[in-house]
Amino acid sequence: KEASSPSLGKDKADTVIIGGGCVGVSLAYHLAKAGLKDVVLLEKSELTAGSTWHAAGLTTYFHPGINLKKIHAYSIKLYEKLEEETGQAVGFHQPGSIRIASTPTRVDEFKYQMTRAGWHPTEQYLITPEKVQELFPLLNMDKVLAGLYNPGDGHIDPYSLTMALAAGARKYGAQLNYPVQVTNLNPRSDGTWEVETPLGIIQAKKIVNTAGFWARDIGKMIGLQHPLIPVHHQYVVTSTVPEVKALKTELPVIRDLEGSYYLRQERDGLLFGPYESEEKMKLQESWVTNGVPPGFGKELFESDLDRIMEHIEAAMEMVPVLRKADIVNTISGPITYSPDILPMVGPHQGVRNYWVAIGFGYGIIHAGGMGKYLSDWILEGEPPFDLIEVDPNRYGKWTTTQYTAAKARESYGFNNIVGYPKEERFAGRPTERTSGLYDLLKSRCSMGFHAGWEQPHWFYKPGDETGYKPSFRRTNWFQPVGREYKQVMEKVGVIDLSPFGKFKVKGPDSVKLLDHLFANVVPKVGSTNISHMLTPRGKVYAELTVSQLHPGEFMLVTGSGSELHDLRWIEEQIARGGYKVEIENMTDEMGVLSVAGPYARQVLQKLTNEDLSDASFKFLQCRHLKLSNIPVTAIRISYTGELGWELYHRKQDSVSLYSAIMEAGQKEGIDDFGTYALNTLRLEKGFRAWGAEMNCDTNPLEAGLEYFVKLNKAADFTGKQALKQIKEKGLQRRLVYLTVDTDNVDPEGNESVWHNGKARTTVIGNTTSGCFSYGAQQSLAFAYVPMELSKVGQKLEVELLGKNYPATIIQEPLVLTEPTRMRLQRKGESPKM
Repeated sequence: KEASSPSLGKDKADTVIIGGGCVGVSLAYHLAKAGLKDVVLLEKSELTAGSTWHAAGLTTYFHPGINLKKIHAYSIKLYEKLEEETGQAVGFHQPGSIRIASTPTRVDEFKYQMTRAGWHPTEQYLITPEKVQELFPLLNMDKVLAGLYNPGDGHIDPYSLTMALAAGARKYGAQLNYPVQVTNLNPRSDGTWEVETPLGIIQAKKIVNTAGFWARDIGKMIGLQHPLIPVHHQYVVTSTVPEVKALKTELPVIRDLEGSYYLRQERDGLLFGPYESEEKMKLQESWVTNGVPPGFGKELFESDLDRIMEHIEAAMEMVPVLRKADIVNTISGPITYSPDILPMVGPHQGVRNYWVAIGFGYGIIHAGGMGKYLSDWILEGEPPFDLIEVDPNRYGKWTTTQYTAAKARESYGFNNIVGYPKEERFAGRPTERTSGLYDLLKSRCSMGFHAGWEQPHWFYKPGDETGYKPSFRRTNWFQPVGREYKQVMEKVGVIDLSPFGKFKVKGPDSVKLLDHLFANVVPKVGSTNISHMLTPRGKVYAELTVSQLHPGEFMLVTGSGSELHDLRWIEEQIARGGYKVEIENMTDEMGVLSVAGPYARQVLQKLTNEDLSDASFKFLQCRHLKLSNIPVTAIRISYTGELGWELYHRKQDSVSLYSAIMEAGQKEGIDDFGTYALNTLRLEKGFRAWGAEMNCDTNPLEAGLEYFVKLNKAADFTGKQALKQIKEKGLQRRLVYLTVDTDNVDPEGNESVWHNGKARTTVIGNTTSGCFSYGAQQSLAFAYVPMELSKVGQKLEVELLGKNYPATIIQEPLVLTEPTRMRLQRKGESPKM
């Protein structure tokens, strides 16, 4: 064990990292290795105290997410060469791992996951029961239907890993100081920090909270309530098992998903760790209310074998040699969970130069990759790729302690549950963040959860099979969504869009700020446009609608999932550029209703004296008016692509506004529609979605957004120079629009796209989103493919549930938008529907 150094060493640092678990030490290593001088890590007791030292140390390439796979892959590649680089042994074993499928639904899930693995470089295979048995001869094969096999997986010793990262961090010039407790944090007006410790104060340009289950206590010092809660995780180690000892090669790690446990070889015995159900699992809630006990460092909780008995029995049935094995050690230690098990990584909204890397339910496999990811972001001013799913700003004031506890229970209990498309989880819902219409609509529809909000996915009619019925194929919402689609295309529909993020921007520099932030021009007073914020490297950080309501006063609107993600970016630019503007987040105070369809104008005209005719209220205009005497800001825009308005109003007016619209539209046959129908309508019109067709992995040119990017405008907007270079070099790939000939399964995004070339059939790209088009009566998808395969008419294949379906690139859009159809009609051309 190495000696500690309880001194500060310096009173100034570029970056102060708080917490010496594997994540904090990895960040110190990566920042220092990248050449950042003055990296200081402060640890209150010793390195690996907390959750790191007692972790089971599993490493896997597998992840159902898109870019989290990259995090896993980077970690494993780093751990493979760390010993050579630092001279410190890390105890890394790579016998591979197998997920076991023992139900037909689980086999479907594996096929679904394989579809998403094809366009990633990591090795993953769907294997037969015979192959499973060959790799793990001690299994009882009675229930095994298939295995999902990752050959490079395994496990590592967490203590040794952290010490190797620490040796590397010191080698490159980082200072790791412990035991040094952070007692207070003081933000200064210039955005820097004073970090108080018993040994004195360090001034830091930025601070990173990597404090594990102490992260809440650190957050509280600056008024933040990080939604984290410690979970009791137990695992059991056995004595020598003769059948294990007799094996020539180490057993792969297995994950029995129905039994909800992992099991691996530990020397000549076995190590077995279950995830209990939400009713049985245990949270350490007292730490949330009273803080972590002052002396807690490398302690454990009391173990409780009764709690995990059913999992032990399942494991003994699957691996019969366990029956005779003696338990020599039971570990029960704290692991920090966020509400959705994913960590919170990145800069935090509302506080300058405060970063977090906290809430790691799987810290060992994430440590290497997240250290690199965060280090790149800190040094380069933008994330190296898109990981909005771990953005700390996905949570807000609505994330109460009760919500966090309910979700952590559910997430832990659902650790090995089948991961369906369009998954919904119901614990902790609804939050306080409900729209004005929630009580009115909740019994009439299937609600989805969006950033704390409840929003209708689809509506029930008599005879429908109601409720949430997840499936890998078309399910109970398929026909109703078609009905809602038809409603909007043929009559008029109303949708609750209150979860949109809504900001007011005003002040003497507001035009200057927006000209710098956005790639599009600033809209005139009374007008709206679609604008993109780009990163310095020319990637799409966000898409918003921008409306200039009065001279110098703007309303910006973004999707529900990117509210604080976008707000943080804007606030950062304001602070950095010293712009004289005020920005106000109006998300929770404002409701939004959208009315769309051929009769939208007829219905709304009954409620106002304002002229809503095409000549008077053109597409992409905005104005204040009264509908049934309720003040609204109306924008003539619709994500459906049909004639429509978005109506922004005070949340307390939602019910009366909705009721007045529904009443006025009786003759026109008005009805509700939900977000599933909205998605189909936008895909048919070829509208891109942020987070799917565009994000920090894509530039606007390959995403087909040239129309919204004004490279010739005078302002030097963020990303402009990078985009000019991208344009000069020429694109490598681009977004195409596909029809797919499927049966009862539809694309939805992230599926592998195949091409049958001269040499062989290979994966050449991936879908970004897809759906069934009720208009064309076939499946549709957007996909990224290489330039040479991007021409209209090109034949490709899209993989769905283990089968390749024929796909053809078509001219987009499938259905012209209403404004385009009107324009063509005025010219005397007949538009295609």
